[in-house]
Amino acid sequence: MTTSRTRAFFRAGSLALVLATAALGAQAQGHGPGPERMGGPMGGAMGGPGMGMGMMGHGFGEHMLDVVNATDAQRSQIDAIFKAARADLKAQHDANAALHTQMRDLFTATVVDAAAIEAVRAKLSLAHDAVSKRMTQAAVDAARVLTPEQRAKLADLAKKRAARMAKRTPG
Repeated sequence: MTTSRTRAFFRAGSLALVLATAALGAQAQGHGPGPERMGGPMGGAMGGPGMGMGMMGHGFGEHMLDVVNATDAQRSQIDAIFKAARADLKAQHDANAALHTQMRDLFTATVVDAAAIEAVRAKLSLAHDAVSKRMTQAAVDAARVLTPEQRAKLADLAKKRAARMAKRTPG
C-alpha cells in the first residue's frame, strides 16, 4: 500500500471511530456495559467496537455532537440508530458472556486443554466480528445523518486527538 493510500485508509478509519465514539458515547450515558463491551479470556476488557465509551468520560458523545452543532433531529436519529444496535446485540452480549466464563474456567482448570481453549477462542472471534459488523453499520448509518461539513469537523477532531495520543506514546 502506498503512503498516500495508507494515510487515506487511516483517516477513514479515524473518522469512523470518531463517529462511532460520538454516537456511542451519547448512548453510554446512564447505562452499564453494553453489548460492545467484551471481556478477554480472563474476564478483562479485551475491547471491541465502541468498547468502554463510558470510560471516555460522561457526556463524551454529547460533546462530540455539540462540536459539530448537531440538530435535535440529528441527535434523535443517532440515538435511535445506536439504541437499535444495542437491542440487536443484546442476545449476542449474553452469549459472549457465557463464552468468556467458559474461557476463564478453561484457563483456571487443573489441566489446561489447549484444544478446548482454541475452540472457544474461535467462537469468540466470530462473535467479536459479528458485533464489529453491527456497530460499524450503526456508525455508517450515524455518519449518513451528519452533513459532510459535520463529518469533516469530526475528522479534524480525530486528527488532533491522534496527534495528542502520539505525543503520549513512548517510542
